[in-house]
Amino acid sequence: MYYEASDFLETADEETLRVITRARELTREYYFTDCSDTKRKNEILKELLGAVGKNVSVDVPFHCDHGKNIFLGDNIIINMNCTFVDNQPIRIGSQVMIASNVQFYTSSHPVLPQERLVLDWEETGTTFFRTYARPIEVQDNVWIGGGSIILAGVTIGKNSVIGAGSVVTKSIPANCVAVGNPCKVIRCFADEVEKHNEISERGFVV
Repeated sequence: MYYEASDFLETADEETLRVITRARELTREYYFTDCSDTKRKNEILKELLGAVGKNVSVDVPFHCDHGKNIFLGDNIIINMNCTFVDNQPIRIGSQVMIASNVQFYTSSHPVLPQERLVLDWEETGTTFFRTYARPIEVQDNVWIGGGSIILAGVTIGKNSVIGAGSVVTKSIPANCVAVGNPCKVIRCFADEVEKHNEISERGFVV
């Protein structure tokens, strides 16, 4: 893969470390806040994250790098022990269910060692490795099964389901079930969604 210099992030500068430290403080406070104290927990989420919609439930432990690069819509469940490595934006739509142990990684590193490693890192005052990042998007009505890993640059289309334990290396279209490592589409149900919507519009309960 070919990289431009602008593709790489500085992950150890003073401002980045300040943001990460604050995110660690807030996630620690969130963890130790009584589960019944929803007022304080919501206050922490609003300070920690870039945006939080209505009826959002984030179980603990919850892990993230920056926090401010995470944007949540309405009616979301994020189950226990989920990790959001948000060097770039992670945008979660509405009516989304994220099971336990799901991991989102916007960042990655070049495969070739000569591209990944920085030989003069001590002289330049940077890290010994290069990091690049791509945003992740999860659209409305998605369900992500437990233990799934969502990698940099991936979009999961509206209504789709990701099977438990999947490693999503490429974008998944709308109205699909996708499973595996690497994650692949095994079923599409766009016609069923359309039929359901037509019946609902005629006033039938399905």
